[in-house]
Amino acid sequence: MVMNRKYAIGVDVGGSHISSVLVDIESKVIIPDSYAEQKVDNKASSEEILDNWSAAIRKTLNRIEPENLLGIGFAMPGPFDYENGISQIQGVDKYEALYGVNVTNELRDRLQLNQSVPLRYLNDAMSFGVGECWMGEASAYENVVAITLGTGFGSAFLSKGVPVIEGKSVPKMGYVYHIPYENGIADDYFSTRWFIYEYQKRTGVRCSGVKEIADKANDEVEAEKLFSDFGDSLGNFLNPLLESFNADCLVIGGNISGAYNLFGPSFEKALKNNGLHIEIAISGLMETAAMAGSGRLADEAYWTDIKHLIPNI
Repeated sequence: MVMNRKYAIGVDVGGSHISSVLVDIESKVIIPDSYAEQKVDNKASSEEILDNWSAAIRKTLNRIEPENLLGIGFAMPGPFDYENGISQIQGVDKYEALYGVNVTNELRDRLQLNQSVPLRYLNDAMSFGVGECWMGEASAYENVVAITLGTGFGSAFLSKGVPVIEGKSVPKMGYVYHIPYENGIADDYFSTRWFIYEYQKRTGVRCSGVKEIADKANDEVEAEKLFSDFGDSLGNFLNPLLESFNADCLVIGGNISGAYNLFGPSFEKALKNNGLHIEIAISGLMETAAMAGSGRLADEAYWTDIKHLIPNI
């Protein structure tokens, strides 16, 4: 048992699993042996999904005495009523059984939590950004853009560690995935499915994911060029957004960030060709960043800075 300190639990709700960890708010560290993960069938009943979520959180919760728990924060994909803890996920082929369910009430009952223990929620990409600004690669910078490249294209714009979701300097909510790009939207071009589709279009070979294509890049011109083209496009797309926000740091996470050595040179060249010079950091925390960021929601001082945003997310 971890004793005599106040801890938050940070939770990351993924498409097929849930992860949780203890976060020491005072020391800004994650307790390594408190990590728990549970596979989740996102097409199961609401009862089964919530039981699995509870199972992971309970494993982490069992590491401390109940009185040492500050609260639980969730990095939660949308659509979700972040203020009231009610799922609005519908029409996205995952977690649809949770539509209209008060997640706070259900989890509080399952975990037998005192009413005084807060359960708080934030968009998953924003949670990633908050975590990176708090204890990650972006902690030394004021205006930070955080992106996640994977199944989808996540983003957050943060000033002094607090998400910026409105104003002329940022796209609405800090979301960039829906911005028109070429023949579709950004999410179509800066995600795993672009790599799979484009590689098959160019070579006639269908791959299972980005890693499989990356493994070919050292020996195959088509694979190498695919990453180079991706970096060039990403740089040209992000440039005006980074410039408008006056960003001093861009932090990149998500599975595709593991191939930065392949797309990074063309990406950085595209930014420099547009006259932009910015610190670029690859997330070292990765998925843990979202748990750190969500856990920080239990810190009352930080919550005071961010809570006015929650109803608008």
